[in-house]
Amino acid sequence: VEIAGPGFINFFVNKDAISKALKDMSADPRLGIPKVITPKTIVVDYSAPNVAKEMAVHHIRSTVIGDAVVRVLEFLGNNVIRANHIGDWGTQFGMLIAYLEKKENESGQGMDLSDFEAFYREAKECYDTDEEFAVKARHYVVLLQGGDEYCRKMWKKLVNMTMVQNQKLYDRLDVTLSDKDIMGESLYNDMLPEVVEDLMKRGIAVEDQGAVVVYLPQFKNKEGKPLGNIIRKNDGGYLYTTTDIACAKYRAQTLKADRILYFTDSRQQQHLETVWAICKKAGYVGDNVSMEHCPFGMMLGKDGKPFKTRSGGTVKLRDVLDEAEARVTNLLKERNSTLSDEEKKQVIHNIAIGAVKYADLCKNRTTDYVFDWDQMLSFEGNTAPYLQYAYSRIRAIFRKAKDPSLGDIKITCDAEEDLANKLLAFAEAVQSVGDKTLPNLLCNYIFELSNLFMHFYEACPILKDDVPEDVRKSRLALCDLTAKVLKQGLSLLGINVMEQM
Repeated sequence: VEIAGPGFINFFVNKDAISKALKDMSADPRLGIPKVITPKTIVVDYSAPNVAKEMAVHHIRSTVIGDAVVRVLEFLGNNVIRANHIGDWGTQFGMLIAYLEKKENESGQGMDLSDFEAFYREAKECYDTDEEFAVKARHYVVLLQGGDEYCRKMWKKLVNMTMVQNQKLYDRLDVTLSDKDIMGESLYNDMLPEVVEDLMKRGIAVEDQGAVVVYLPQFKNKEGKPLGNIIRKNDGGYLYTTTDIACAKYRAQTLKADRILYFTDSRQQQHLETVWAICKKAGYVGDNVSMEHCPFGMMLGKDGKPFKTRSGGTVKLRDVLDEAEARVTNLLKERNSTLSDEEKKQVIHNIAIGAVKYADLCKNRTTDYVFDWDQMLSFEGNTAPYLQYAYSRIRAIFRKAKDPSLGDIKITCDAEEDLANKLLAFAEAVQSVGDKTLPNLLCNYIFELSNLFMHFYEACPILKDDVPEDVRKSRLALCDLTAKVLKQGLSLLGINVMEQM
């Protein structure tokens, strides 16, 4: 400690203390990241595609941000329940069941639905132009909602065909969602009548012009009066609000959640706040349960407008992943890679998928971001390829070393100390993602760590003949720990590293 002029005291960390902390971190399989003392049950609502529609590029934000936060929360020792709240219910299913039936009758066999966009469009066209079909479609809605066996079977077929396609995309994205995580809107159907009856019986909901409405004084309409939230229409139909009330109740009471996270776009903010206010008022969700909206901004094209195809259509997620892999394949050809075909295939997958995911994860999720191929696939700057390459470069040092054995870390210069201090901040970076649900905090940390490593690598010779053995072994130990942290950090983001690129 030293006094540095009036009013200032400088503190210096003992270098032996840094060395000891790094040694402990190296020996710990968790790299110094403690598990939470009191694990929580955390329900994370993310991805949420619609049935009979193909996943579009805008689904990537909820899917990859949610999955990174899930990985971190699980690693910290919490009981995490993934909830893929798919859109598998609603009046459109009468139309879709009727059209699936029509197609199967025409082909005389079962269908493999590969182009959902065309299927949905044709079904809608049929509904709008063929009155007989429209009558059947409306009848099927009533039968489906009444539990009719045939309609339920056809509906289940549509759900399964959609989720088989989606699972292929999840697997390609190295996302941890699976069939067992599906908790669609249909799961809460049986709860809706009792929720409405209960809210009416307790005077929280009232009848208004045949509909059932909850008025919340804390939310005002344009006239400054309490905002009305319809939970049952005058025709007896239920709304998203009703489903979401039942869903929150189920998560709090049946799943016993301590914390519920919703990864949906920012436009859902008021809707969710009104749902939660009703749940709290009714006591469906206790005050001890934290309900958090984790909103994200929009994905924009280079023109600053929402990311679309040239014709103005929705960009399919599958097409984006295909394009990423095609571009990385060309990049590897330019670099005359010496990898085997099998290794090349894995490297192409890891770089392409890593680049697409990291481009999203490294931005603060609350802001809009521009989708830019050249930037995301660059081997320079804050990108996945740069970080994956940083890891591979470190592993290459060990392949070149005649004696790759490690020694005790001794801090002898500023570059080593800067790198050491950054390594010791890893646990804090990971914990901040769990607390704030912002994966970009971990991205920033990994990028800064890589930059400090490059500075250390340039300033501190490792394998040169004139480097003393104890210094070489100390620096190799710093290299090894940096590689471990890069690998673990990127893994928590759902991004793979490679020994060679």
